[in-house]
Amino acid sequence: MKAAAETAPRPTAPQSAAVSAHETGIEGDRLRDTALYFNRELSQLDFNFRVLAQAQDPNIPLLERLRYLCISCTNLDEFFEIRAGTLRHAQDLGLAAGSDGLAPAAVLARIHDRAADLVAAQYECWNQVLRPALSDAGVRVLHRDAWSDKQTEWLRTYFREEIMPVLSPLGLDPAHPFPKILNKSLNIVVVLKGRDAFGRAGHLAIVRAPRSLPRIIQLPEDVSGGPHDFVFLSAVLSAFVDELFPGMKIEGAYQFRVTRNSELMVDEEEVDNIALALRDELAGRGYLRAVRLEIAEQCPKPIVRTLLENFDLPENAVYRINGPVNLNRVIQVYDLVQRPDLKFPPFQPRVLAGLEDMFEMVSERDVLLHHPFESFAPVLELIKQAAEDPNVLAIKQTLYRTGKDSPIVDHLVQAARNGKDVTVVVELRARFDEEANLGLADRLQDAGVQVVYGVVGYKTHAKMLLIVRREGRKLRRYVHMGTGNYHSGTARVYTDFGLITSDADIGSDVHQIFQQISGLAPAVKLKRLLQSPFTLHAGVLKRIDRETRHAKAGKPARIVAKMNALNEPQVIRALYQASQAGVQIDLIVRGACTLRPGVPGVSDNIRVRSIVGRFLEHHRVYWFANEGVPDLFCSSADWLERNLLRRVETAFPLLDPDLAKRVFDEALANYLADNFSAWELRADGSYDRLRPEGATPHSAQAALLVNICS
Repeated sequence: MKAAAETAPRPTAPQSAAVSAHETGIEGDRLRDTALYFNRELSQLDFNFRVLAQAQDPNIPLLERLRYLCISCTNLDEFFEIRAGTLRHAQDLGLAAGSDGLAPAAVLARIHDRAADLVAAQYECWNQVLRPALSDAGVRVLHRDAWSDKQTEWLRTYFREEIMPVLSPLGLDPAHPFPKILNKSLNIVVVLKGRDAFGRAGHLAIVRAPRSLPRIIQLPEDVSGGPHDFVFLSAVLSAFVDELFPGMKIEGAYQFRVTRNSELMVDEEEVDNIALALRDELAGRGYLRAVRLEIAEQCPKPIVRTLLENFDLPENAVYRINGPVNLNRVIQVYDLVQRPDLKFPPFQPRVLAGLEDMFEMVSERDVLLHHPFESFAPVLELIKQAAEDPNVLAIKQTLYRTGKDSPIVDHLVQAARNGKDVTVVVELRARFDEEANLGLADRLQDAGVQVVYGVVGYKTHAKMLLIVRREGRKLRRYVHMGTGNYHSGTARVYTDFGLITSDADIGSDVHQIFQQISGLAPAVKLKRLLQSPFTLHAGVLKRIDRETRHAKAGKPARIVAKMNALNEPQVIRALYQASQAGVQIDLIVRGACTLRPGVPGVSDNIRVRSIVGRFLEHHRVYWFANEGVPDLFCSSADWLERNLLRRVETAFPLLDPDLAKRVFDEALANYLADNFSAWELRADGSYDRLRPEGATPHSAQAALLVNICS
């Protein structure tokens, strides 16, 4: 069945990478050609156009479209904080071009151009599409020009009583230099005329909005006339800012926001205590180097220049905004408005039967969980029962992101209090969760849990739980491994697999990995698992090479893999070689993909698609045909350089053929059949949205909701 295509905006031209160890001669040189590779940062940036397309889709419920718009804005914030911030740091250090052939300065220039297109599209979607449609549906986000007299008076009173007492406006003069501006905070630059109480001539002032103030204000129904009427804090500040400067004339008030590099730079080899070093770094994170300035569209050029000079930013780093500079804050409307007719229909995840005795269940068979279509409850119940079971002697677990008030942490604390030997690997360097994880580590240690922070230089990203239980005269290991975090919240909105097993070989492998992380044990040959940074990269290359040899021998050969991102040069070159040999390769890559498909003579047999739907695609699955005896692994690792070479990651096999088939059917074949939520990557770097053409529409996620949840 063929699908019609809608073309998304085109990204920048593709670029390049280096060669794997087994490549030689002219062919290896060809595969190093920069024209065969896209730039990772630009590819990641383009993912947000696909998210924004969901906001523009009239077939999606209106408040869900608003949510997609906010996600695209939040993603862009994080992109500047991390990817652009890191690139600017690389530029400052004079680092050479990456494997794509673009130097950091060139990538930054293209990022700013491409991001400008995205920002323009976001605000057009808000101003021209979503805001009017929401208003028609009875959910009004009122523009300042549309306030009635009654609304204006209520907002003025609200400003005087709730906002003005916590504001500290700062007039700029030699005694009051430009203040430090916190990352992503809302600010108003005010142009003044006249003299203040001390006779000082007014010029410029800065009004900073404390984070304690709500960014969205809901109007009472008796004031507004409707149950769902809102205004932005930025509009209220701009409307009544004159009350902060009595006796002076306001000639202009312009909101602005600066985005700063948020990547913490801790040299783990040079510090004595990574936890203390991170605490020190976190204290200054909000004031690191600026990477972007957003400012009101009508702000005069001299003021913009003043801000750019203060933040040490080039002119192409400024984004003039037709609307609130913190548009992502409108997500609060989604949470505040209880309108089921404007949201996706609710669903109930399938709950596994027999949860009352997890150990008995898992001793008899492996258990596969597919989130969010199946409940996360079995994982929570397994840890809870382990904490209470007198036969359980030890629990070991990795924690990367857990969420606030995690029941898992409660169970681990209780296990320690019940006399179990509990060891938890807390990854302090989980981006944007560093502070939460420091607090988590403190709480666990206070309860008697042995906390380790992983391996210096290698972020622990593997998702593993090991329970050691006495059964008669023997000790038995129970293991949970997953593609996603131990986080009850994300388990409801991310697609992930989890495996619970008592297989002796997998249990032994997981035990060995925990020994490596916590006890400085040597690398050992694992029986079932692939592990970064030791065997996962080589294991993937080995299996790609095996399919290549099968194709060259005239045997059927195929690779299907699903992941969040792909950029590892050796893996990409191995895939190119496999394609040249005739291997049929299907890749489902949600975000950044630096492989260029469809290049004649190089990647004709490679197809790449991205799925953007109701849930965030997060599971990683690798499948290799292996001449009729398929290899299938689920993993915590994308095919990125950092995951395969500079992290502690795992890939685990599905040993039960029925479970392996289920994973293939649900996460691979199902997604390859999607002609509703899929985008196909073309050789020129554009993504075409697939639409059914004379065929029944098929959404992979919708099919899973029907088949698993019903």
